Amino acid sequence: MEKINVRGIEFDNVTFDEAVELIYSRAGRGEQTAVFTPNAEIVQACVEDESFRDIITSADVLLPDGVGVIKAARILGTPLKEKVPGVEVGEALVRLSGERDLPVFLMGGKPGVAEEAKEKLLEKYPGAKIAGSYHGYFKKEGEENDEVVKMINDSGAGALFVCIGSPAQEKWIAATRGKLPGVKVLMGLGGSLDIYSGTAKRAPKIFIKLGMEWFYRLLKEPKRIGRMMKLPKFYVGTRRYKRKLKKEQKKQK
Repeated sequence: MEKINVRGIEFDNVTFDEAVELIYSRAGRGEQTAVFTPNAEIVQACVEDESFRDIITSADVLLPDGVGVIKAARILGTPLKEKVPGVEVGEALVRLSGERDLPVFLMGGKPGVAEEAKEKLLEKYPGAKIAGSYHGYFKKEGEENDEVVKMINDSGAGALFVCIGSPAQEKWIAATRGKLPGVKVLMGLGGSLDIYSGTAKRAPKIFIKLGMEWFYRLLKEPKRIGRMMKLPKFYVGTRRYKRKLKKEQKKQK
């Protein structure tokens, strides 16, 4: 698959359907695949923290989850095909889990959320295979972490959704994937379990269509304002980055 570099992050240039097939094709070949879905906020965090960038770029598949990444790619003159929301890819994997024989384990959220998400997803997709579920409120190292890893391995899961927020979920996947030999797909999916369970709702379709999903979330959670301030910093930095690339290209000619 073609890769598009956005501020040092090599995104897979795929449509939604191509992303789903890419994940399944790798799983079918027995390749363990870590899938991260960075938005503009996460890319900016990678720009500011090289160690976090190394974790993000350790993923086998990187999907552009957010209109900010799409706009940045256009600014840089290397457009991506489309936004690929992780929450929707995750739901597609659940929907196809029975047909493709890749049972999903749901991990994350407050106690009870993963279990509720499992119930709601099975109601919606009766043919789905969900191997198990567990909350995200456990110590991410030591004995308690080992018990959770054993639970996932014993469940027979072929795919694992890690929904404990960024950067914790990406760090956990990078550190733990080697202990999960039977899990072929590991996805960092943030607050997706809250959506699947009905605990939270996605923005109305009009907000999503206009690329204003971030604004809807800000209206619902004003405390996110500090995090949202990274967005203008990201756009300004991207334009500076483009000018820098042009200067370097001129020097090389």
